[in-house]
Amino acid sequence: MTDIAVSPSKGFSLTPQSLDEAMRFADILSKSSIVPKDFNGNPGNILVAIQWGLELGLQPMQAMQNIAVINGRPALWGDAVIALVRGSPLCEFIYETDDGTTATCRVKRRGEDEQVRTFSMEDAKTAGLMGKSGPWTQHPKRMRQMRARAFALRDVFPDVLRGMPVAEEVQDMAPERDMGTVRTGQPAERKSLEKQPEALPSYDDTEFATKLVDWKDLIEGGKTTADRIIKMSASKVGLTEEQKQAIRDLEVSDA
Repeated sequence: MTDIAVSPSKGFSLTPQSLDEAMRFADILSKSSIVPKDFNGNPGNILVAIQWGLELGLQPMQAMQNIAVINGRPALWGDAVIALVRGSPLCEFIYETDDGTTATCRVKRRGEDEQVRTFSMEDAKTAGLMGKSGPWTQHPKRMRQMRARAFALRDVFPDVLRGMPVAEEVQDMAPERDMGTVRTGQPAERKSLEKQPEALPSYDDTEFATKLVDWKDLIEGGKTTADRIIKMSASKVGLTEEQKQAIRDLEVSDA
């Protein structure tokens, strides 16, 4: 970037002042080896993270450390969530406790009643998280804390968090399906759902017998063959195997 604001007391700021600066800044950071892996080689993600961070009051480097891209969705790590809320004048207090099986988060927004959210191991079991490999096996207490915190702070301070989800919660969600392509089951199921061609009309016995006389004359006159008649007729009517054989027999009898 061409201009860097310098303050004797605060040093310099890397906050982009224009879209061009932001794009160049993102490109530089994407090539750095110390940025989180989701941003490495991906200036687009960096640009989005910087914008989200600015809306939340985070400096660019803070945003990159505290915003995670999970399943293609930006989310805030739990420590950043509580830091933003505590730093807001709207927050009176946040208290977190855990009795060994249930995490509790008590919060109060200025001018409103205290709100309480909990998350227990029974809740984890219902959500299919108990025993799940990773943090839920290694650090269940911490994960309970993050879930109770996420519920409380997202419910009471959605304006402070700008609707951003909590990363620890998003990590436990299944990846979103590709909405660009409509999928309706497995290939065999999709094939069965495809529109089947309408059945062709068929000859009744009397009509077919009349046709046989006409076809016999054509074959005997050398104007066509049995195979040509079958091919031409099959595009318009449904011929049974017996009817096809009867047409072929016209050539045999002619011979």
